[in-house]
Amino acid sequence: MTTPFLQTGENGIHESEVWPGLKLVRGERHILLEAPGVMEALGSSVYGGGMTRIKRMVNIYVDKNYRCDDPGKDIEASLKTWGYPVLKTAGLLTAVRLRYASVMEEHCGDFAVFCCATAGVSNAARAGMRRTTFPAAASLAPGTINLLLAIDGRLTPGAMVNAVITATEAKTAALGDLGVHDAETGQAATGTTTDAVVLGVSQRPDWPLLHSYAGTATDLGGAVGRLVYAAVSESLRCAAAEARP
Repeated sequence: MTTPFLQTGENGIHESEVWPGLKLVRGERHILLEAPGVMEALGSSVYGGGMTRIKRMVNIYVDKNYRCDDPGKDIEASLKTWGYPVLKTAGLLTAVRLRYASVMEEHCGDFAVFCCATAGVSNAARAGMRRTTFPAAASLAPGTINLLLAIDGRLTPGAMVNAVITATEAKTAALGDLGVHDAETGQAATGTTTDAVVLGVSQRPDWPLLHSYAGTATDLGGAVGRLVYAAVSESLRCAAAEARP
């Protein structure tokens, strides 16, 4: 387990131990995850989301009271300010302090997985129950649990969706084990109202195995679940520890 930016101030770099060339960089008000090549991607990021191809993910810190009619435009402006290409970039917003970012990674014979999580639970919520909701346009706010997930391996489109499902289940398991509750309903939280996830897959032909599944019964899904669970848990524990008097 590691929180690479806890003591580095506004700058720092973490080189992946399992995916050569993959790096996580902390800069001014953001964390950049950049791969050595273009990745096939699936994500819910407000900028560059959906089924696409990306080379980098940028998790951008904003104040918890941030509100904007066009967050995508804000993200694009920030990318240009920092000198990042706007093409092949997924951009996310977070109100979690970036020093609490947690990194977990694992290498197996048929893949390598890298996970970075920034997690906070100020707006924890439980899916599946009636609670206060808003029109979609009014719900655009900084993500509280953001997952940057990168897999060096070969996955079918279905397996990519499966990996996102597994990551979401692992996030929910972490919240449950930490006793996080929906402040409005009092029930166990399954996430927060503004979570986001981006998955990037290298699809490098060097890997002989094409993964058709990434559920909890597979080696790949097992790794994704373990890393997301650990990263979310550590990010939340780190923030809670610093908040204690």
